[in-house]
Amino acid sequence: MTRRYEMVYIFDSALDEEQVKAHLARFHALLATPEKVEPVTQSNHWGKRTLAYPIKRRETGYYVVEQFETEPRLLAEFERAVKLEESVIRYLLVLNEGEAPRPAAVARAFGEPDEDAGEGEE
Repeated sequence: MTRRYEMVYIFDSALDEEQVKAHLARFHALLATPEKVEPVTQSNHWGKRTLAYPIKRRETGYYVVEQFETEPRLLAEFERAVKLEESVIRYLLVLNEGEAPRPAAVARAFGEPDEDAGEGEE
């Protein structure tokens, strides 16, 4: 059973875009399955950004945000490869469980019923 994930990478800013793409292609190969040859569904290159605080003595990093679908059993080797890659300063992998719930005010604006309405009234 495939699941959806989202990954944020921060690469060393000394890398150019082609080098970042080469690293990503290697990571993507670890996520591929016979059923899902291309696991990445969305990839956004944010480019070089200033970090909020220095990480490994670096002030800037190259950000990439990706969404992909893969088998959970493949994640251990994938994360191991990302951790061992010296050009990856930091990363975050999260399970993407779909769209976040909307606040009640936004739901009312779109004419959707308020789920909290009527609760506590007895």
